[in-house]
Amino acid sequence: MNQYFVLLQAAPQGGMGGGFQFIFLGLMIVVFWLFFIRPQAKKAKQQKSFIENLQKGEKVVTIAGIHGKINKVNEDGTLELEVSPGSYIKIEKSAISLEWSNQLNKTAAPAK
Repeated sequence: MNQYFVLLQAAPQGGMGGGFQFIFLGLMIVVFWLFFIRPQAKKAKQQKSFIENLQKGEKVVTIAGIHGKINKVNEDGTLELEVSPGSYIKIEKSAISLEWSNQLNKTAAPAK
């Protein structure tokens, strides 16, 4: 009988403790998704859309910092970029920076 009494006293008395841990874990996952995963996915979607809609004549900046104007959009996923009058380089579309190109075009646009 003494052993049975010791086992009853040693049993955990959690109750709500386990449920609170699951709620806390769920909240952490939701916060992580809201602040990290969702913005990254949105940014990747914007970059993909920007790359797909590049056209001849647009001024862009590459991720390496090269400024130029698109002279030709090739079917193989590359661009012919005019970096100075008469000088052309062939680069991958994925090498175009969305943020830097937007900043370049924002400052080049006339103020209203």
